[in-house]
Amino acid sequence: MSLKNQYLINVVEVGTDEAGRGCLAGPVVAAAVILPAHFEHPFLNDSKQLTEKQREQLRPFIEENALAFAVGFVFQDKIDEINILQASILAMHIAIEKLTIIPQHIIVDGNKFKPFKNIPHTTIVKGDAKFMSIAAASVLAKTYRDDFMKKIDLEFPEYLWKKNKGYPTKEHRNAILEFGITNHHRKSFKLLPEQLKLAL
Repeated sequence: MSLKNQYLINVVEVGTDEAGRGCLAGPVVAAAVILPAHFEHPFLNDSKQLTEKQREQLRPFIEENALAFAVGFVFQDKIDEINILQASILAMHIAIEKLTIIPQHIIVDGNKFKPFKNIPHTTIVKGDAKFMSIAAASVLAKTYRDDFMKKIDLEFPEYLWKKNKGYPTKEHRNAILEFGITNHHRKSFKLLPEQLKLAL
C-alpha cells in the first residue's frame, strides 16, 4: 500500500517523527519535513522495513527534494530532567521551529504532542507507515541520530554504539556492568535489569 502525500490537501503541511526514545544513551532526535505535493520514492512505501543502506540512500533524496526540512536534538541531561516523552515532543518543536517555511498544519507520528504556537496538529498512530512526510521525517531523524551515535562510539568503543546505537542490547548492558556509565547515558532510565545493581 502506498503512503499518502498529505493529511489535509492544499495546506502547507509538515510531518514530524523522532528516533531514539527507547535508547539507554545519547539524544532523542526529531525531524520535520515539508514535502512537495507530488513527492514519491519507492523506498518510502514501507518505512519500517528500510535497511540502514536504504535510509542512507533516501536521506539526500529527501533533503534535495523537500520544500523544507530540519532536525532537532535533545540530549540526555534534558531527557533526565523532563522525561523522554516531553523530550521527544521538545525535539519535534525544535525541528519545526528551525524550518524555513512556516507550516499551516502539523502531522505527528504517535498519539502525544503539545501544541506548537498556534499551528493546528493531528497525531497519527503509525503515521510513518501512512504519510510520506512523516516517513521522510522518520528517515532523517534515524540517520542523523545514527551518525551521532557512530561519532561518540569513537570515544567509547566498548559500548558498541556504532552497532547498537544506544539501544538496550545484551552487549550494551554487559558493557555498562563492566565499565559503568558515561556522560552520554540517561541516568533516569533503567540501565540494567533489577537483579544487576549499578552504583550511579
